[in-house]
Amino acid sequence: MSKKVVVFDFDRTIIDGDSDRWVITHLGLSPLFNQLYSTLPWNSLMNRMMEELHFQGKTVEDIGDCLKQMPLHPKIISAIKSAHSMGCELWIVSDANQFYIKTILEQYQLLGFFKEMITNPTFVDDEGRLRIMPYHDFKLHPHGCTLCPSHMCKGLILERIQASAGENGKSTTIYIGDGGGDYCPSLKIRETDHVMPRKNFPLWERINSDPSLVKASVHDWSNGEELESTLLHLISTVDGNPSLYASTESDLTSKVQGKTAATIELCHSL
Repeated sequence: MSKKVVVFDFDRTIIDGDSDRWVITHLGLSPLFNQLYSTLPWNSLMNRMMEELHFQGKTVEDIGDCLKQMPLHPKIISAIKSAHSMGCELWIVSDANQFYIKTILEQYQLLGFFKEMITNPTFVDDEGRLRIMPYHDFKLHPHGCTLCPSHMCKGLILERIQASAGENGKSTTIYIGDGGGDYCPSLKIRETDHVMPRKNFPLWERINSDPSLVKASVHDWSNGEELESTLLHLISTVDGNPSLYASTESDLTSKVQGKTAATIELCHSL
């Protein structure tokens, strides 16, 4: 049986909104953000926002409490649990950051369902300030991809995931995303794979501008219900069983109790 690998983006995919903008809005940073928006790369801008929060007396705990209020569609929760129960290896590849993603997934008891999270690393310095670092050290080790931002090439990351998944035989990848940064990995997956772009978002628009460039099968979605139904149908098709696997939420949750938390990718470069 083919190994099934499901790779999720995070912002506007697992969560309906954007975690960076959620913190900016709810902790009162919108004026400074708007002032600096065009002057800094996104990753550097977010790190600057953390500096400002620290200056204003906000703690890492305050940021975490803000993130825990982010809503998560119940169908996304059940999709993740069902995909895991159906034998899929789940990954997150995101241009958000380690602290934000980990905090939100832990809030919804989902962290243990993922094999690994690859994102921009974070740490709390000696002064108690949250620092956000680039995944790729673009000054010392530029990735060279013209499609991706300098601090993260998701295409290179996906190639590494696929190489790892295919070490012991055949694998099928399902890639789910929404943004322009998800276009590069969508070009790298194979004819036997699947890409799920969110309808009317940048990834969907870029794919539709020239569908011939994407080798994989394309399946769009608009909301949590559509993501769940499309994903579980694809998984069951890979298994050769078009009927979806049924299991109660309590059964699914019990299968991951005691499972260690997902490994957090802290490297700055591949």
